Amino acid sequence: MRAMLLSLTRFATTSTLALAAGFVGWGLWVHYEQKPWTRDGRVRADVVAVAPDVSGLVSNVLVSDNQLVHKGDVLFRIDRERFTLALRQAEAVVSGRAAALEVATKDLGRYRALDAKNNIAISKQQLDAAVSTQAQAKAAYEQALADRDLARLNLERSVVRAPVNGPMTNFDLRPGAYVSAGKGVAALIDEDSLHVEGYFEETKLPMIGIGDEAVVHLMGETGDLHGHVEGIAGGVEDRERSPGVSLLANVNPTFSWVRLAQRIPVRIVLDRTPDKTRLVAGRTATVVINPAKEGKPVFSLFSMLN
Repeated sequence: MRAMLLSLTRFATTSTLALAAGFVGWGLWVHYEQKPWTRDGRVRADVVAVAPDVSGLVSNVLVSDNQLVHKGDVLFRIDRERFTLALRQAEAVVSGRAAALEVATKDLGRYRALDAKNNIAISKQQLDAAVSTQAQAKAAYEQALADRDLARLNLERSVVRAPVNGPMTNFDLRPGAYVSAGKGVAALIDEDSLHVEGYFEETKLPMIGIGDEAVVHLMGETGDLHGHVEGIAGGVEDRERSPGVSLLANVNPTFSWVRLAQRIPVRIVLDRTPDKTRLVAGRTATVVINPAKEGKPVFSLFSMLN
């Protein structure tokens, strides 16, 4: 009797282990073969190169490296004295051009009045000269107005503000440094554009559709992030082809016997991000896509292991 119980116990144990192994094997097969997934994922975001619109010496720096800023916050100021003087000079030119325009307008009006009412002979040449003088004075006045507005804009642009929300990165600007117009001085990560880019093998593309659910696991984190597919890249670089000297296609004549599947970027938008999760651009991620046509909950192997 004891031997029979021992045999039954051994059989039950072996059967349980076999079923467990089968279940794990089935899960692995579904995960690796049927589910579109990739370990080659990255957290990405739009990077704004912070660059001044005018050149000059930096007078004040109001932020530090890795500081979180909001759109419209002042990042640093460029010395305003030169731009203030330029604005005053432009305003003085406007005043002078306005006076010249007023004189030319009055002269033109006087010539026309003499010619029309007092029957005083005014040569056509004199009248045309007065018209031309008034037109030139008006054009000069409008040019002075444009120069004044440009000087005022340069004065406003001497204060550099954050164009988007996000953290400053690689920012080491200090007062006294000279900055040039259009030359970036720091990188600003647009936190509103944070997303995950999964690089899937082209053999998995038929199983991926716009709007499909996605599970993202960041390396070093314990939980998963959930999102959906927003878009699939329309093209990738062909490294086997380049333009030749004669502008004809220069195709690599060698062929590798082992052909790896091309990686296609798939953009994943996160539905919600936990407060404790740090979405740092460049972090490594594993992405699993749950095709909508299956209508089943996402099977995430790393969720089971965690």
